[in-house]
Amino acid sequence: MIDLHSHTFFSDGALVPAEHVRRVEVLGYTAIAITDHADSSNIHILIPALCKAARDLNPYTSTRLIVGVELTHVPPALIAPLTAEARALGAQIVVAHGETPVEPVPSGTNRAALEAGVDVLAHPGFITEEEALLAAEKNILLELSGRKGHSLTNGHVAQMAKRANAPLAINADAHGPGDFLTAATAEMVGLGAGLSQERYQAARRSMAALVERLPPIV
Repeated sequence: MIDLHSHTFFSDGALVPAEHVRRVEVLGYTAIAITDHADSSNIHILIPALCKAARDLNPYTSTRLIVGVELTHVPPALIAPLTAEARALGAQIVVAHGETPVEPVPSGTNRAALEAGVDVLAHPGFITEEEALLAAEKNILLELSGRKGHSLTNGHVAQMAKRANAPLAINADAHGPGDFLTAATAEMVGLGAGLSQERYQAARRSMAALVERLPPIV
């Protein structure tokens, strides 16, 4: 199991990174990205703190902690410079908080994130086929979300991804101990969105391939 989108108490989650990792370690995860919510006010605090946690924890855990960030509700024009800043600070993975139908995310966020070259576009709502084609071109993973509310458009996202041959990720967007997906619930999210078993397995492979090509922790 791999999850590329989760939150600790550094933003609106419940756990410190050590417990966060331990909770999924007992579920058999090989890797989890902590991607706390960020904008220009806190990105310089979050990423160095997570780099420190990952350097400390990874030698002792079977679950690899991936240093990430989720750019959240920022104006679309700021997504590209913040993506670059996040990577310069040491983020191994950049997630963009997409245009979920249950939050007032600025219009144009999906496209700006894709053009900026983020790694994962989280819960992208009613993403267009044109945007999905851009995700396919740039090999950006489109998220099927296990989180209530964000998951409402999973079926649409899966359909657009199929048309465009865009890669998918299945993430919990976990904020607390009860949110983490098991292997069975992750499969349920994928199949419930209309994926075939073959496409579900392809999504798992896309996530694993992203983890394989991540840069080292600074």
